[in-house]
Amino acid sequence: MRVQTLTVANQEFVVIPRAEFDRLRERAGESEVGLPPLPQADAEGNVPAVAYARAIIARRIIRARRAVGWSQAELARRSGVRAETISRIEHCHHTADPASIDRIDRAFRKAKAAV
Repeated sequence: MRVQTLTVANQEFVVIPRAEFDRLRERAGESEVGLPPLPQADAEGNVPAVAYARAIIARRIIRARRAVGWSQAELARRSGVRAETISRIEHCHHTADPASIDRIDRAFRKAKAAV
């Protein structure tokens, strides 16, 4: 692959093909594949707060779950949160209550401590 650079405002940037960029993001665990989309801003630049919060929480849980290699069922088992609730949170159909978020977070922290 030939690397190209671009200089803008005295900063040098590396230009790579989109497929390579996507591959690198996937490898770094930052892939957008399978993540709920963020809501679009309206004409004034405003985004619906609840929908945005749901999507951000869902994305963070999905990324953390993938990072430790768990299924939704495994996360449910380890956190004590129902699998249906995990699914609804990850699909942005449910606003997670603070107690559920805390239980999910504790499960991830235990998993990281065990590594």
